[in-house]
Amino acid sequence: PNSLQGNFKQKLDTSDAAFKAKSGSVDYIGANDLDVLNKIRELIDFIPSNNDEEGCITECSDDLNRILPGFINELEDTKNAIIDIADNHHFFEIKPDYAKEMVTGFIRLNGMTIGAIANRTKIFDDNGKAISQFDTVLTTDGCKKAAAFVRFCDAFDIPVLTLTNVSGYKADVNEEETISKAVAELTYAFADATVPKINVIIGKAYGSAYVSMNSKHIGADYVFALPDTEIGTMDSKLAAQIMYEGESAEVINEKSAQYASLQNSSESAAKRGYVDNIIEPETVRKHVIYAFEMLLGKREARPFKKHRSF
Repeated sequence: PNSLQGNFKQKLDTSDAAFKAKSGSVDYIGANDLDVLNKIRELIDFIPSNNDEEGCITECSDDLNRILPGFINELEDTKNAIIDIADNHHFFEIKPDYAKEMVTGFIRLNGMTIGAIANRTKIFDDNGKAISQFDTVLTTDGCKKAAAFVRFCDAFDIPVLTLTNVSGYKADVNEEETISKAVAELTYAFADATVPKINVIIGKAYGSAYVSMNSKHIGADYVFALPDTEIGTMDSKLAAQIMYEGESAEVINEKSAQYASLQNSSESAAKRGYVDNIIEPETVRKHVIYAFEMLLGKREARPFKKHRSF
């Protein structure tokens, strides 16, 4: 009912399930009650009874060394990349209608429950047609979605995997008012989490936006990078334009290429200690599995505190 005087009558959808899902208040919209109950059972199967339970591990029937020949083509719609990595291609997505540029959900690797987070730049339909497109930037809603998911995983002692492709922040009037606090919450969530944290850089990783996405700087235990990724302070073309202001386009292009090679390549990031291993796209699954196995006994001693400050 229209209980507010002067309300926009043509809208009146703020209690609608689709509206609540898009705004992040609802995690999943089921077709019917049976569908919802099945989703609840599926979720409960992923999470442990409590944070003291020794992992939520089931028997794995998938090949641990399975090669992913199509992974290189899934780096835009990273939901498909996560599905490809997962045991038996099983992915339980959380909040699929909210902040679609940030994918969150649960998978299993070698039978162990893992919380997966990924930056997404495109959404493809079943026919392979792009139906949505996003920039490689962090948004307020995307940061809030990822931060809440990291805190949930940390509460239940569930390890976290991230697929990172980010170059900055969304720039508009609304975002300028909210993005700084949202990014701070995301950064704090990753830094505060004591669970095993692995990051796979699949595209761009620039500046403070990259730092907030589970980087080595805020406590990632292991960082992988694909060979052609770009990791650095800023885009090489922009850096060249700043350093060689007023020079010709030919000089800018030459200096940009030099900067990209010396400062923004995955090799240069590995030399500086920001990346632990450079891997081929088709081998991502087996690498993240051995990394999580290596971190299975991870323990972090933290000072006692009543609650977090963010």
